[in-house]
Amino acid sequence: MPIPEDVTGDEIDKDVRQELQSLPKTLAEDVAKNLVMVARLIDEDPEGAYGYSRVALRLASRVAAVREAAGFAAYANQKYSEALAEFRAARRMTGSVDLWPVMADCERGLGRPERAMDMAGAPEVHKLDKAGQVEMRLVAAGARRDMGQLDAAIVTLQSPELASHSVQPWTARLRYAYADALLAAGREGEAREWFAKAVEADRDGSTDASDRLAELDGVEFVDALDDTEDEPGTELGTEPRIKTGTGPEAAAESRDAGGEHAAEESPAGQDAAEQERHGD
Repeated sequence: MPIPEDVTGDEIDKDVRQELQSLPKTLAEDVAKNLVMVARLIDEDPEGAYGYSRVALRLASRVAAVREAAGFAAYANQKYSEALAEFRAARRMTGSVDLWPVMADCERGLGRPERAMDMAGAPEVHKLDKAGQVEMRLVAAGARRDMGQLDAAIVTLQSPELASHSVQPWTARLRYAYADALLAAGREGEAREWFAKAVEADRDGSTDASDRLAELDGVEFVDALDDTEDEPGTELGTEPRIKTGTGPEAAAESRDAGGEHAAEESPAGQDAAEQERHGD
């Protein structure tokens, strides 16, 4: 696949660069450039990112960062069985637990929320950093919802991180997930309160909390370019670690972008044969 001239490979994280030092220099440069393209495209063009990840995988399948990037690219394309296999391979190579939450979320994607819940209670969770533990909580709440346990999902999200007034990278998504669960339970007043809190914390627009809040308030957005209206009115404007890339935060964003998932709405699972082909 073509690599733009402005991509040198030097953009990758230093830890990944160190991993690539085990490869011949020219090969390492080619792999690095493909990993940069994965990171560059994974949000806007996941299919393109997947293509570059497959190239990197063919060139250096024994490099953990490559397997991780391939996992995130597959994950972004809802290829959950493939993603899970890559994440497992990366974990075997590094011994790290960082990928545990997104591995559990892959189980959700494959229609196996019970396995995700088992992973949420595993010892590995205690080894995660704070961001990873919050991510695991989001996945666990989503698994509860997958199983129709809405009240349990709400309780799962109730935590010191949710109650905290400080804003962390995960705060907006955690508040959004809680608001969405409350709304699903018919607790509209509380849901509105938490969507508003999500908006306060969402400094980079990572969720659609403002739109959800507006819907609850009965605000209707009007297209300023729509000249079919007879009467003028008030128009309200709408608004892996990919080590350049590869890690749990990036993984979650690939499914949670725009608030579409926030660990609540599990995508359709693949067929049983595909699930078992990469099973435990």
